[in-house]
Parts: sequence; C-alpha cells; structure tokens
Amino acid sequence: MKKSTAIAALGALAQETRLDIFRLLVAKGPGGLPAGEIGDRLGQPSPTLSFHLNQLRFAGLVTSRRASRSIIYSANFKSMNDLLAYLTENCCGGNPAACAPLAASAPVSSPIPKRPTRGITNPGRKIGEA
Repeated sequence: MKKSTAIAALGALAQETRLDIFRLLVAKGPGGLPAGEIGDRLGQPSPTLSFHLNQLRFAGLVTSRRASRSIIYSANFKSMNDLLAYLTENCCGGNPAACAPLAASAPVSSPIPKRPTRGITNPGRKIGEA
C-alpha cells in the first residue's frame, strides 16, 4: 500500500460519522446494508449520509452495488486488511508473533450507537448536547 493511500483511508476514518458507518458495515459483513438502513441506524439524513459514504468510497474503504432500487454499501475488507498490514508491517521490530497476544486480548468494543438526527428527532437539541 502506498503511503498516500493509507493517509486517504485514515483521513476518511478520522471523522465520527464516517467511522460509525465503516464500523457498522464491517460488523454487517460482506452482504452490506442498503443506504436507507445505514441512515436509519445512525440517525443520518440522506444528504449527509450520501456525503460520508462517498468520502469512504473515494478512500477505497467502501464499495457499492445496485440491487433493484437500493444501493447496497459494504466494507472493502481487502482495503481494510491492506491498511492494517501497512500500519503493522514493522510491528514489534519485525516480529509480528510478539504482537499476537496483544491483538488476542484486545477488548471487544460496544456496538455502534444510534444517533438521533438533529432537528428532526430532537428539535430542541443543541450541538454538543447529549
């Protein structure tokens, strides 16, 4: 993987909504999810969701396919694995086996939270409020 490709992928993931979308798609597996369901689960309006999905697609982290009238988005697992390999290629002084216990003991994170859409679900909610 080229450094510029890794930077593009990391930059795309360095935003809360895009990270939530990517984690949701990774959890869903190769089958992916329709755009509408992603928006419903994360409380994102269509224009916002479309913007973030395109950013992930341009970074090579997400693929899309048409199924009837829906667009199905999936995580690009090859790109994800290439990025992880790039980030860890010199891990532990070139001895990746030394890192295996750390990876195996990593805590399982909580599920991706549902976030309400501002102004629609919580009209009185101000930016920064929980």
